[in-house]
Amino acid sequence: MEQAQPAPGSLSWRLSAHPITLLTFLGFRISSVFVYLFGLLFTANAVLIFIITILLLAADFYYLKNIAGRRLVGLRWWNEVDAATGDSHWVFESSEPGTKVITATDSRFFWIAMYAQPCFWIALALVAILTFNWIWLPLVAIALVLTVTNTLAFSRCDKFSQASNIAGSAFSSGNLAGSLASNMVGRFFSR
Repeated sequence: MEQAQPAPGSLSWRLSAHPITLLTFLGFRISSVFVYLFGLLFTANAVLIFIITILLLAADFYYLKNIAGRRLVGLRWWNEVDAATGDSHWVFESSEPGTKVITATDSRFFWIAMYAQPCFWIALALVAILTFNWIWLPLVAIALVLTVTNTLAFSRCDKFSQASNIAGSAFSSGNLAGSLASNMVGRFFSR
């Protein structure tokens, strides 16, 4: 008996262009929450749970920022510090349109996991506060900093990518927007 194939864009890892990257990304995302929630069932050592959760969060941050974001949705970001002034600025990078095929499945998994993770940690922070488990608040705060930083950075990176794709198409094509832009630039430099 044949199995029905999932529809394109559905949440099935089998439709992913990079299934190993996707499963590793989801594994890091889920494992830190599971270790935090269920770690005390396996050991009474809270310090061990704290350390394992921090290591999983750090691995998730690194893998998402440097590997999964680039392979699944064609986005990457980093922060540069100017050595002379000490000023910090974010740098956003996106793949060139047409050079990388981004599947709807990869994109949906990426963005759902990206926004769901901080929501889970916010809920866990509220639970820790309401149950007076102050010992877990530093761990939840670290988790929130790491997940919210990645979420904000990739959201900005996506907006930057969309804006530069629109601007690139306006300047490269012979449409009305392209001719208006080139006329404005020409007038600016003719003075």
